[in-house]
Amino acid sequence: MIPRDPTQPHRAASSLELFFDLVFVVAVSTASAQLHHALSGGHFVHGITSYAMLFFAIWWAWMNFSWFATAFDTDDWLYRVTTIVQMSGVLILAAGIPSAFEHGKFTLVVIGYVVMRIAMVAQWLRASRAAGRLRAATLRYACSIAAVQILWILFLLIPEGSLQVVAFVCFALLEISVPVFAEHKQQTPWHPHHITERYGLFTLIVLGESLLASANAIIEALHEAESFVPFISISVLTLVVTASLWWIYFWPPHHRAIVSFRNSLAYGYTHYFVFAAAAAFSAGIEVELDVLTGKSELSSMVASFTVTIPIAVFLICVWLVAIRRSADRVVNTVVPLGAVLVLLDPALPVPVALTALIMVIIVVVLVIRPPLGEKTASA
Repeated sequence: MIPRDPTQPHRAASSLELFFDLVFVVAVSTASAQLHHALSGGHFVHGITSYAMLFFAIWWAWMNFSWFATAFDTDDWLYRVTTIVQMSGVLILAAGIPSAFEHGKFTLVVIGYVVMRIAMVAQWLRASRAAGRLRAATLRYACSIAAVQILWILFLLIPEGSLQVVAFVCFALLEISVPVFAEHKQQTPWHPHHITERYGLFTLIVLGESLLASANAIIEALHEAESFVPFISISVLTLVVTASLWWIYFWPPHHRAIVSFRNSLAYGYTHYFVFAAAAAFSAGIEVELDVLTGKSELSSMVASFTVTIPIAVFLICVWLVAIRRSADRVVNTVVPLGAVLVLLDPALPVPVALTALIMVIIVVVLVIRPPLGEKTASA
């Protein structure tokens, strides 16, 4: 398991990496569904706090595997088996999400998370045997990750409440400090095109949740509602918004955003909010459906905020880490301004309508003004 060549041409995500992502579909879908129920019931603080905590576990385990793979992936039998063990941890974590949301019981979540992380320790230890000048960094990774897992096990002894949240924040900060500590002297190699492709693939997964919510609108219209027009309209608008989010995310050349270790940290850590916001957007669409079918007592304005706030967060974060450096002044004005304007959508009687219009305008601007250094297709 020697370090991979970061300049290897035509490197793409492997079938194992795509298979690995499939189990995260389950975890993301479960977390999004639980957030939907919490928001629809008016439990905003509890729902958002629980979602933020659980999505951290999903995101961090996925991100650590992806960055390790870009540096040391061998795709031999032992690497595959260890990866499948990590996948089992994801499924255990996903199974524990409902209990964590409803009763504050994180036992299964922690067990699944620790399984993933201990398998990651095994990967780093194996990599250390042939890492050469990177041996110290790989050992720092292994030892640091193992130490933090002890803290997560102790987390189960903390009673539910504010103290549990404080402990989570502290332990999460320790987790995200591990790469900084492990690579402060010597960085492991990363393949810019490969790693940004991996982020793009996960973005497609979370955006897919929004398309599922759009499909549910049609199902609800056919089985429960007297009039299907509102459901058809929100379904169409959801598709427009989701397609626009996809267009905006993949507009800039993401590999330019990770030219240094500091940039790569900012890129990776900001994607926590990108992924979480995209998955929360689908939960917001489900909340809108609940309001239309009378299953929620939320007002239409409050329900609209469950859609527009995730969109605004997604736009701002993608602009900060990927678009800003590749765009001209016009794009750098339109995108953040659009993120602010979508928050006005709840003032209108038609859900998502203004947001869809703003998103289309942003896309049109991006089509007219390509990333700096690139020519339009027609040119």
